[in-house]
Amino acid sequence: MPSTKSPRKGSLQFWPRKRVNKFLPSVNWKAINSGKNLKGFIGYKAGMVSVEVKDLTPNSMTKDKKIIIPATVLECPPMKIYSIRFYKQGIVYKDILSESLDKELKRKIKLPKEHSQKIDSIKNGEYDDVSIIVYSQVKKTAIKKKPDMTEIGLNGSLEEKMGFIKSHLNKEISLSEVFSSGELVDFRGLTKGKGFQGPVKRFGIHLRFHKSEKGVRKVGSIGPWHPAHVTFRVPMAGQLGMFTRVHYNQKIISLGKAQDLNEKLKGLKNYGNLNTDYLIAAGSVQGVPKRPLLITSTLRTSKIQKKKNYEFIEVKR
Repeated sequence: MPSTKSPRKGSLQFWPRKRVNKFLPSVNWKAINSGKNLKGFIGYKAGMVSVEVKDLTPNSMTKDKKIIIPATVLECPPMKIYSIRFYKQGIVYKDILSESLDKELKRKIKLPKEHSQKIDSIKNGEYDDVSIIVYSQVKKTAIKKKPDMTEIGLNGSLEEKMGFIKSHLNKEISLSEVFSSGELVDFRGLTKGKGFQGPVKRFGIHLRFHKSEKGVRKVGSIGPWHPAHVTFRVPMAGQLGMFTRVHYNQKIISLGKAQDLNEKLKGLKNYGNLNTDYLIAAGSVQGVPKRPLLITSTLRTSKIQKKKNYEFIEVKR
C-alpha cells in the first residue's frame, strides 16, 4: 500500500506570517511606469455597495445591458507635500521639508528641528532622481486627525518632476489630478486582523481523528527527533491577518466630490458620511472600514481588465 501524501498547507509566498509594523506599505516606484505625473494616492476604505452600471465591454454577453456589480467605496481626501526626497545612485541624497506646512502638523507628528534649506539650493547634477513624501488631509474626513504619510514616486523626466513639485508645493493635490474614471489601479494595504489563531484556521490543515491524543486541531508530527529542530515549513499557531497584500488591476467605475453623491452613499456602516473626494472601484478591496490604502498606477496591466468598460448609473444599497 503506498504512503499517503498531501500538498503542504499554506502558501510560502509571503513569509514570515507576522503583523506588519506600518499601515501603508513601501512600494518600488521605479517598477511602476504607468499613470500621470503622480504614481499614487492615499485613500480610506469606506465600505462595499452594489452599483448599477451599463456594460459597454465589446463582445460581452451583457453588452449594452444594465447589470449590478459589487464595488468598494473609498474616501480620498486631498494630499499635501511634506518633503522632497532626492536620490543619487539609488541612495537617499537629501530630504528637504516643504516651506509652508500646516500649523496643526507640528502637534500631530514629530518634525525635525532644522529644516531651513530650500529646494532651489539643490543644483542639477547633484541628484539623478526625485520623489515626494506626502501626507493626507485626513482631518477633513470623519475618521481621525493624525495624517498618514508615505513616499510617492513621480513620472517623467527630472525637469517634469521638478516642475510638478514646484507647482504643487503649497497647494493641495486632489484625486482627479492623479486618476480618472475607467482607469486601472492597484490597491496596496493591510488585510483584516484576526489575531492569534491555530494551524487549522491559519494554514487549512485537516482535523485529526476524533479519538486522537493530545488534541484534534493540531499537527500530527512537527518533525523527527534528529535533527532536533522544527522547520519553518511546519504549520504552527500564530498571527493571522494584518498582512500586506496587493489587489491588482481594479477598474475605477466612478470618482468625484462627495457633494455630488446621492443619498444612498450616506451613513455607511462602520464609517459614516463621506466629506471629501470619493472613488468607487469594481470588486472588493482588502481591509476593514477606515483602513488606509495606497492606490497606485498599475504595475502590470491586465488585457482582460483593461477592455472592460462600465458606464456608471447609480449606487444600490
